[in-house]
Amino acid sequence: MTNFVSEFFRFALKLVLAALGLVFVVSLLAAALIVLAFSLLKSLITGKKTAPAMVFSRFQKFSPDGMWPGAPRREGYDSGAGKPGAASDVVDVEVREIKGEPDKRLP
Repeated sequence: MTNFVSEFFRFALKLVLAALGLVFVVSLLAAALIVLAFSLLKSLITGKKTAPAMVFSRFQKFSPDGMWPGAPRREGYDSGAGKPGAASDVVDVEVREIKGEPDKRLP
């Protein structure tokens, strides 16, 4: 009889712990979804990107391979940009004078 009672209590304890674990996981998921919804709502109202989106876009902007390693190289990326004497620093423009109001510079 004691064996049956101990087995019953073990089973009941496992059931209670599994239910508590399930409630914990579901509550964490709900909290994450609520934070995500408020973050997206804030970004829609303010017109600014969310922080994770900005981090990934900056990474993608300055990475020659884009987001994923092994992806084909993006066109227009110059690995020498920003270095003195790099070809990307030279801009050939035609100089012309703009007539109109004189310069209003502060002394």
